[in-house]
Amino acid sequence: MKLLLASIAIASLSVAAQAQTASPAAKPAAKPAAKAAPAKATPTKAAKAKAIEVSTPLEENDPSDKLTPAELEIAKRVYVGEIKCELGAKVVIKARKREGYFLVTHGINRFVMHPVESRTGAIRLEDTARGALFLQIANKSMLMNQKEGKRLADECQSPEQLKFAEDMKTRPAINILEPSPAAAAPAATPTAQ
Repeated sequence: MKLLLASIAIASLSVAAQAQTASPAAKPAAKPAAKAAPAKATPTKAAKAKAIEVSTPLEENDPSDKLTPAELEIAKRVYVGEIKCELGAKVVIKARKREGYFLVTHGINRFVMHPVESRTGAIRLEDTARGALFLQIANKSMLMNQKEGKRLADECQSPEQLKFAEDMKTRPAINILEPSPAAAAPAATPTAQ
């Protein structure tokens, strides 16, 4: 009897082992994979930012806000048009309907700026609502975001600024600490005979 029970146990174990090593064909067929839905084209982060920036209306400053005569004179000296900057960037400046105001664009950034007097004589345009500043000196310009504390565009040069920069390279620098050549020559003194 013990022998019979032992042979039944061995037989059942061998059947169980064969069931585990059975070919995969013996297994029921898996459900077919569901067809993947076509991925929707999601706009990139930059595209979303550009869409928001372009669709945001630019308010003109308060109509009661009047520019001073000095600021209107500064506005006459602002270069209007496309200005090429370093690294292939560009800044576009367009005059607005309201005198003395300009639309300054750089990539997706758009600013409504007006001139502000400066002590140095540089042309300074500001958009106080968005914290932007555009500086224009004789040989270059730059656009800065004061809220973020960074430059948006640097080494920007209009054709006039480019010409001035080339002239600076060819003419000698003026040293204001040294006397001029005319003042350095000693005056002729009469000689006694």
